[in-house]
Amino acid sequence: MEIKIKVFRFSALGILVLLGLCHVSFAAKKNVLEKNTYIVHMAKSEMPASFEDHTHWYDSSLKSVSDSAEMLYTYTNVIHGFSTRLTAKEAGELENRPGILSVMEEVKYQLHTTRTPSFLGLDQNAAMLPESDSVSDVIVGVLDTGVWPESKSFDDTGFGPIPNSWKGECETGTNFTASNCNKKLIGARYFARGYEATLGPIDESKESRSARDDDGHGTHTASTAAGSVVPGASLFGYAVGTARGMATRARVAAYKVCWIGGCFSSDILAALDKAIDDNVNVLSLSLGGGMSDYYRDNVAIGAFAAMEKGILVSCSAGNGGPSSYSLSNVAPWITTVGAGTLDRDFPAYVSLGNGKNYSGVSLYRGNSLPAKLLPFVYAGNASNVTGGNLCMTGTLIPEMVSGKIVLCDRGVNPRVQKGSVVKAAGGVGMVLTNTDANGEELVADAHLLPATGVGQITGDALKDYLFSVPNPTATIFFEGTKLGIEPSPVVAAFSSRGPNSITPGVLKPDMIAPGVNILAGWTGAAGPTGLAEDDRRVGFNIVSGTSMSCPHVSGLAALLKAAHPDWSPAAIRSALMTTAYTAYKNGKMLQDVATGKPSTPFDYGAGHVDPISALNPGLVYDLTVEDYIDFLCALNYTTPQISALARRNFTCDSSKTYSLNNLNYPSFAVSLQAEMGSTIGSGSSTGSSVVKHTRTLTNIGSPGTYKASVSTTNGSVKISVEPEMLTFSRTNEKKSYTVTFSASSMPSNTNVFGRIEWSNGKYVVGSPVAISWT
Repeated sequence: MEIKIKVFRFSALGILVLLGLCHVSFAAKKNVLEKNTYIVHMAKSEMPASFEDHTHWYDSSLKSVSDSAEMLYTYTNVIHGFSTRLTAKEAGELENRPGILSVMEEVKYQLHTTRTPSFLGLDQNAAMLPESDSVSDVIVGVLDTGVWPESKSFDDTGFGPIPNSWKGECETGTNFTASNCNKKLIGARYFARGYEATLGPIDESKESRSARDDDGHGTHTASTAAGSVVPGASLFGYAVGTARGMATRARVAAYKVCWIGGCFSSDILAALDKAIDDNVNVLSLSLGGGMSDYYRDNVAIGAFAAMEKGILVSCSAGNGGPSSYSLSNVAPWITTVGAGTLDRDFPAYVSLGNGKNYSGVSLYRGNSLPAKLLPFVYAGNASNVTGGNLCMTGTLIPEMVSGKIVLCDRGVNPRVQKGSVVKAAGGVGMVLTNTDANGEELVADAHLLPATGVGQITGDALKDYLFSVPNPTATIFFEGTKLGIEPSPVVAAFSSRGPNSITPGVLKPDMIAPGVNILAGWTGAAGPTGLAEDDRRVGFNIVSGTSMSCPHVSGLAALLKAAHPDWSPAAIRSALMTTAYTAYKNGKMLQDVATGKPSTPFDYGAGHVDPISALNPGLVYDLTVEDYIDFLCALNYTTPQISALARRNFTCDSSKTYSLNNLNYPSFAVSLQAEMGSTIGSGSSTGSSVVKHTRTLTNIGSPGTYKASVSTTNGSVKISVEPEMLTFSRTNEKKSYTVTFSASSMPSNTNVFGRIEWSNGKYVVGSPVAISWT
């Protein structure tokens, strides 16, 4: 189940941005004597009085099971504890020692892999944005593959002094010195102890043991979030225009946690720990490691600590779509971002010998094909191995493809590698066709030979032609950049979908943002395809994935933080969610490119971000640390499990009733009983299934009265709001309401969607509703 939304060098990290899978892989094989990396959570409050410093206690505990083991990192902010290398037997013994909450094996994470500011309305509404001085006080921390400091996206011309709040530094390493930072790129660190403990020393001939980005992904995400304004940016003349991040005046701090072999959780935790110390305001993580309970999820653990410090954490939803239950990073204190398209495309057409033309997409720039039709062949018929249709290395017969255009099926190996395989076998061009797994979604690539990507329907038509004529011919011609594509945005097929498999009662993703064919800064160490044989070098690259949508929201969060410094991370997320849109200007719902049908809240969450509206949302749904701890109690977490997240000895109150339905989230994920005859939460028997949710709104605008309205996609579900009107007389005033969801019968489809809106005539505060039956 392929898609690779972006391809890095094969020696590089990204052979990995899997659009169909974001999986957890353990760092090493289990063996009785083999050592693996473990993250040890300590109950700091239980430190014996004989120890003056907690690190001495950690070391003593470790030495009690292994004389040779050393601590890789000690953690202060994200957890109380350390990481180390142990055998499975030693790890088990350590977990039984006094003061040890848990010993968890390391997890390897993978990355989830211009026009955007105009598309989001930032250029047209510049006067409404916060003053540049306030934005320049905001620091965006990016955990990724590092940064290419020479990129024009990190030019600090016109920037004032570095904010006094900044406590970080610019670390020296391979090909990187403190002078590589400036007033824009104010910090750069790298974290490799966990990586090296598992895979051995970094090969500095292949990647820099420093914050320098040899891959491109980290530079792309950092410049998307907060890159400076760069006129005349493009990729080979495609998407030409002014490149700029979402928060052009914000400062950037890069934390390199991802290497050729992946991103290791001990390094990620260390980076989060240091970023909190450094005083960043927003954290952006375009990576994921599958799904696990929050107390075992290292990103969720680190994000909880960041949230406590007032830091918004934005994470990519994953590239596992369009499959259901494919989300990553679903903790409610994380802002989870899916991907949509822009109104821009890069058309490249296939013209057949029968006179028919078919549209595709491409970023190829190089020598054109001869001005004539060329022999056209299907890869599956030019190979003598199983899977030859996929154009994998060594599978094509040169005599059968030389001088021809080759039709390859998408899947398994990277899209751009297929073109390289065709070129190596003597082919002069390639048409890459989607299969069932990808449908009609088109992602443009900077191919090494004349090539275009087409949808499944077109691919089937091309195969019909190839199999029905004795001497098929074709050519490809390229049309450059086309704007005004409609409809847009649409939900990207690769964007991971709900429901939330860890907590179905929390609707995820939270929102979608641009994530397809995004132009942003790039490394000088790799070509735009990331292939080893690609010796082209570019200042900007066009890449796709939820890796790209995540930093859009990170940058927008920085803008909101500058405009409203006192807002909590939950308030910022609420503003982005309740002002997001779910329909086009013609009233039709946002489309899902995977199906061609209207999308749902399981696809887009609250909708597509609208940053100008988010600056003044009227009302917000706020959440405190205590609210999240109550949420953990509602999940029936034990004291050690809560301690793993909250780093405190907390026991849920047995006399208190905790309910997931009362988490003050800006969306509603409702579960109704499939078998009618009981009322959920009331204890009484009725003829229908009934669930109640409570929410609290905080007024951050002017005084006024808001009226509720509801809508659903199916009349068998009734939604009622009590009270129907809320009057606010002052700023920061809070008012609560209860929503009752009821159904007398289960509809034929098991999901019903709806929307609850509060409006005072000026502001509309919207919340998506997703109703399922259990």
